[in-house]
This record gives sequence, C-alpha cells and structure tokens, in this order.
Amino acid sequence: MNTNDSSNKLLTFLGRFERIIVTALICMMILVILLSTVELGWVIIQDVFTYPLFLLEIDELLDIFGLFLLVLIGIELVYTLRAYLTDSEVHVEVVFAMALIAVARKVIILDVKNLDGLTLVGIAAVIVALSGGYYFVGRFIREVCAGKQCGMGS
Repeated sequence: MNTNDSSNKLLTFLGRFERIIVTALICMMILVILLSTVELGWVIIQDVFTYPLFLLEIDELLDIFGLFLLVLIGIELVYTLRAYLTDSEVHVEVVFAMALIAVARKVIILDVKNLDGLTLVGIAAVIVALSGGYYFVGRFIREVCAGKQCGMGS
C-alpha cells in the first residue's frame, strides 16, 4: 500500500471526525443557549413579579445582565463553530469580540468593593489589550480584504 494513499485516508478520516465533533459541539451549544434563554426569561419573570412588583433591584439587574451576556457569548461561540465548520478557519475578529463580551460580563457582575487596586488594574489591562487586538485585527481585515471576499469575517 502506498504511503500517500494511507496519508490521504487518514486525512479524510480526520476531516470527517472533525466535522462530527464540531457538529456535536454546535448541537450541544444550541441546547445550552436554549436552556440559558429559558432560565433568563424565568429569572426576569420571577424578579418582576416579586415584591416590589415591576421594580428590579441592583443585584437582580446585575444577575439579568450577566445571564444576558452569557447567552450572547453562547451565540458568538456557535457563530465561531459554524464558521469553522463551513470555512475550516477560525475568525479571529469574532474570537476577540467574544472575549470582550466575556470580560464585560465579568466586570458587570464583579463586586469592586472587595477587590484591591492591582486586580482592577489587571482587569483594565486585559480590556485594553483585547480592545487593541480587536481594533488592529479589524483594521487589517478592512485594509487587506477591501473589495474582495477574504473569508476572514468582518
């Protein structure tokens, strides 16, 4: 048997295996997003219909915003997996956006009164680094791919 034939068979097998795994991940992520959305709706209904009616306290709002951003992170993750499944590439700009949403979620639900200044500076540095990376990747995509379909997602 030719080495080239066995390599081709292995690559074909790996490609099929990869598609099955990514498809399974997408299906599981859809289920998680659906359940998270139902839980978000349930939390909103519970918070709105408890005393005082139709008024939300700060803690309740922070929980709702945290769950909302968690659903958005899930949707972005499905988008990234779908792009990987169809294009066989990871869209870096989407990954940066997803990371920014995740950090924003953490900042929103964070109790800053209990943190020291160095931790807050570290969080700020992560936000600046992610924002800079997102900006430069987006700028690169717009400059290099202007007028043509590069498949990098913009």
